[in-house]
Amino acid sequence: MNASKASRPGVCKYYLRSAVVAVGCGFAGSLHAQDASRYQIEGDAASGTSGVIGQVFDTVKPVTEAGFNGLFQLLDNQPIALILLAIALGTLIGRFSFKTISLGPTAGTVVVGLVLSMIAEAGFGITYSIPGILSSFMLLLYIYALGLKVGPQFFSSLRKGGLAFVVIGLIVWSLNWVIAYFGAMLAGLAPGYATGLISGSYTITAILGVGQNALDSGAYVPPDGMTVEEVGANMAAAYAISYVLSSVGIILLIRYLPRIFGYDAVADAKLAAADYSGGATDSVPGGPGALILGFSRFDLRAFSVTHKSFIGRTLSQLADDFPQAPILRVVRDGEIVDLTSDPAVQKDDIVTVRADVHDLILKDGELIGPESDDPLARNIPMQVADVHVSVRKMCGKSLADLGRVMPGGVTVQALFRAGNELPLGPKSDVQFGDVLRLTGPDAAVLETAKRLGGHVSLPTMTSEVMYLAIAMLLGYLVGIVTVTISGIPFAFGTSPGVIMAGIGVSYWRSRNPHFGGPVHEGARSFLQDFGLNAFVAVLSANVGPKVISALGGDTILWLALIGLAAALIPPLVAFWVGIKLFGLNSIISDGATAGARNNTPGLEAIIEESRSSVAAVPYPVSYALTTVLALIGGYLSMILS
Repeated sequence: MNASKASRPGVCKYYLRSAVVAVGCGFAGSLHAQDASRYQIEGDAASGTSGVIGQVFDTVKPVTEAGFNGLFQLLDNQPIALILLAIALGTLIGRFSFKTISLGPTAGTVVVGLVLSMIAEAGFGITYSIPGILSSFMLLLYIYALGLKVGPQFFSSLRKGGLAFVVIGLIVWSLNWVIAYFGAMLAGLAPGYATGLISGSYTITAILGVGQNALDSGAYVPPDGMTVEEVGANMAAAYAISYVLSSVGIILLIRYLPRIFGYDAVADAKLAAADYSGGATDSVPGGPGALILGFSRFDLRAFSVTHKSFIGRTLSQLADDFPQAPILRVVRDGEIVDLTSDPAVQKDDIVTVRADVHDLILKDGELIGPESDDPLARNIPMQVADVHVSVRKMCGKSLADLGRVMPGGVTVQALFRAGNELPLGPKSDVQFGDVLRLTGPDAAVLETAKRLGGHVSLPTMTSEVMYLAIAMLLGYLVGIVTVTISGIPFAFGTSPGVIMAGIGVSYWRSRNPHFGGPVHEGARSFLQDFGLNAFVAVLSANVGPKVISALGGDTILWLALIGLAAALIPPLVAFWVGIKLFGLNSIISDGATAGARNNTPGLEAIIEESRSSVAAVPYPVSYALTTVLALIGGYLSMILS
């Protein structure tokens, strides 16, 4: 049907009824593509707009017409939408608390992912299957970001509690194996269930792989009346049931272990952070919060010159008499005076000094004149920077000597040697390779860095992607190297490999802040939070349908009971051993327990609960140990079945 001039009002009326606004005679839209075919809109712009709107509604219409079925089908067709929905709803649910107990965003995302996938499977026959490479990559981003934060403390943890972390790992692994294997035997469960229970309750999918390897290689031969496929199905069913329950249960347990035993997670985390930092009060170079211009006893003050002892004297003369309060700016008649010519100070000039606030309050008001709030005098950009000392002639000087050669207004906020913060005092000496954290006016800090021979590491809103990619690649390659002994594949693991890469980068950056490029703390924190939640969203969405297929009979009850016992009892015992027998801080013991359980979401849960990342310090030690032992145990459980 052609749209003539006489018919245009009817066309516009039709579009208004369809809730699409037509502006003028040459602009119109359609609700559905088939509606657009009924009318020919004149003008290229109008026809283009109509086509675009029609395509939009063509996408939306199947979903709206099919209701919930269409929604879950859309999530199947667009897995990114499913992941983002699970993260958004999971984070929202995780914020709700009951008597100070909450799921947290990670466990909340797990629950939402499971519920969505189970509804899709049970209600509409839709099975979600999101490519595992996405979840694996997001997990590695999280692991690397975490390594960047805890790197300098990692090696200190080995010296302080290496043996305790190993024992905690052995306890968790051995108890898990005993409970799962003998629990399945006592319940009379068929072959395959024990290995699946170990894999699911430990939340290590790779154990299924070694169990299947024992079947495929003939190391285990099923009894008469059972096929290899049936044993494999038993493993998968036990894995699915125990994995789902363990995933949520272990996150909550790890999160609240200190509280269960009567400890304050936040207070203990502060004690642990101080202990593992050697009593340091400043963040190590390259670490979170390192270049934040926070509280300092040195500050800018402005004074109007009225005292005769100041009037008529040059800046260089005043600097010799008052080296601890250098003049940074002179304002005269509303204009900034050029200081390069060493001008003399005149009456009613406003001078800006930077010194210890205590001295300024008690002395300089009387010595110079009344304090001024002139914004021009006080508006001096300040900077904080980490500078690596690489000029030999500066080595051996005390901080007092160094202060005499530094430009006015620059102060040393912290001194680091080999990544460790040293006490500050006038006689503290500076050695080659030390890192000085300087504060002061921009130009003065840059000039000081030039004299010390080091690169300036300044606060930045950007992060170096190249170093991140190279470090993660090296850690990943180390992790995938596999050695097979007696049919059992042994590998360090990609997660330990990548976290060690992050630890290595941050460790070396604490000694040379220019190494590895800048990493903005906001970007690092985002990678840590989003990476883990995206990982668990994919994992829970994929495993949900397996729960549906495994439901049925009395077997599911045994799988649930044994799986929960194997998942939760070993961490409780190991945590108790850590705090009672080894005297570990509750947060450090919890972090080692999370590593022994190979449970990264649980680690994030205790980090959230304690408001500190110090729990991640012992995590790689017990994680790497139990990763290897868990694979050996899974293989043995299949053979012994």
